[in-house]
Amino acid sequence: MRALLITPAGIVTELDLPESGARSAIRDHVGSAGAVDQGLYHREALVHVHGDGQRIGLDSNLTAWALASAWRGMPLYSFHGPVVVTGRTQDGDTSALGDDLAAHVHAVAQTVRETREAWKTRPPASNEAAMRELLAYAARDVAAHR
Repeated sequence: MRALLITPAGIVTELDLPESGARSAIRDHVGSAGAVDQGLYHREALVHVHGDGQRIGLDSNLTAWALASAWRGMPLYSFHGPVVVTGRTQDGDTSALGDDLAAHVHAVAQTVRETREAWKTRPPASNEAAMRELLAYAARDVAAHR
């Protein structure tokens, strides 16, 4: 089953999860021995995150935040640690990620990398301005790949 792993550094890796045992494989990829939280930010996708990522001090995942926020159409809470993105069936079960949503993930990841690089020479006026800028770019990327 096709899925994508997004690291806190913004690297996106293709995954081939087993049909049976997908939950265990997802847990391994997000680094959680315990709970993996599952978020619904797009009707055709599930975002799987470490259940205690922020509490145990995992690095922030700006790419996953920008993607989920763009899908939802508003700024969300931060994501921490590696994140796995899968498809979603109408029943709410995990399924293979489609090409259109995979394109969203790759486009947003590229934009986040480019924006962070640009901020080295042109820092944003504030953290809030940076998040607004990044969310606008991510929303543009998602709209362009529909």
